[in-house]
Amino acid sequence: MRYERYNPQLSAYSGDSRRRRRRILGCLRGFIAIMTVMIVAVAFVLFWQLFFAGEQSHENGLFTKKTSVTSASVSTIPLATATPTPTPMPEITELLPYSEIIENYFGPLPVPEFRTPLVRKEVHGIYIAAGENITANIELANNSEINAFVLDLKEGYGVGFNSTNPIALETGQVKSLYNLSSVVEKCHENDIWVIGRIVCFKDWGLLNTYPHYYIKDENGNTLKFENEKNSSFLSPYNTNTWDYFIDLAIEAVEMGVDEIQFDYVRFPAGATTTGEKPYFGPPETTPTKAEAINRFLQTARIRIQDTYGVPVGADIFAIVMTNQPDRLIVGQDWPTVGLTGVDNLCPMIYPDHYGREFYLNGRLYSPPKDYPYEIVYNSLLVAGQQAAQGFSVVRPYLAAYTYGYDDINRQIKGAQDAGSPEFILWNVFGNYPDGQYDGG
Repeated sequence: MRYERYNPQLSAYSGDSRRRRRRILGCLRGFIAIMTVMIVAVAFVLFWQLFFAGEQSHENGLFTKKTSVTSASVSTIPLATATPTPTPMPEITELLPYSEIIENYFGPLPVPEFRTPLVRKEVHGIYIAAGENITANIELANNSEINAFVLDLKEGYGVGFNSTNPIALETGQVKSLYNLSSVVEKCHENDIWVIGRIVCFKDWGLLNTYPHYYIKDENGNTLKFENEKNSSFLSPYNTNTWDYFIDLAIEAVEMGVDEIQFDYVRFPAGATTTGEKPYFGPPETTPTKAEAINRFLQTARIRIQDTYGVPVGADIFAIVMTNQPDRLIVGQDWPTVGLTGVDNLCPMIYPDHYGREFYLNGRLYSPPKDYPYEIVYNSLLVAGQQAAQGFSVVRPYLAAYTYGYDDINRQIKGAQDAGSPEFILWNVFGNYPDGQYDGG
């Protein structure tokens, strides 16, 4: 056997070999360092997703929800979002019968995207217009049975609060007489319920921009009405007007208003200035006036009351509680308007509005203004006899502009004795005498 002679240059312990070995070890160390950094980075991302990502908020319409991420949901990066199981909507049962004519004319009633339980209050209220005498009226509420203020959101002259409604802004209707959020906050600090009043179809402010929203004759001419200060009147058949009122109401609710009250929810009274009659369409395919008013209130109730849990009410001519011809003229049908599902109806029972004499519930009152208790009591008694099961709460408006405290209190007593503990006092200037307003 032949043995090779030892060559130090080929030995593993030679200088070149040691240098090669050091280079290999350096590469290995670099590789290990890079892998270590990558592992730490991946671990940091997983740690972030697990403990912090669940705390981030996601905007969902008007509300903010927080979605928590647990370790069981961490499978890949980025995390997959689980699809929530929808909650079934409680069924809404309408009390008014189905009508194919109404359905074809107006379309189906809206379906609320979500439901909120109704929160209501037994109201002993006063009307304060655009916040008139608010300091004095808060003092009155703090020392009496008064627990609610009716505040004008919209009148015939325009929108009183600082609204951002597009139509109101476009037509120059936003008057910004007060800051709604500030007034609501001041009332709530004193435990006062805020009712936002919206005057509906008595509105001439949209005429130049939206003339097609108004009542016209058969030839398409816009009409004016003698008993409505010779003014034009928005058509209750036009659902664009419905949306305008409801959108204003929702805006106010989002600013803290506790309840919505629609006024002038009716057709105009009296003749037109031209003698021409209003035209709403062929009688065989057009709902009646009362059906149009009821459909608006049903729609408003669904979009406001059913959705946000905020009560909706409507002001009603008191005469329609006892007089059928007036119901047909203004479209306020007492036996059915209370079946629209709105929380309350506010008949305006002002004794001085009944003329020089008035026959009511089997007795002649002459003049009616001298009988504040009797007019209120008997009007509500007759009205209650026509109310079917499920009828809205009856909350009368009572006169506080021609009477002193004693006669105002007699009206409250008349309402209480007729089974209506709720009331609102009306004085256009928001001025009320001191007193308990307990009906005692």
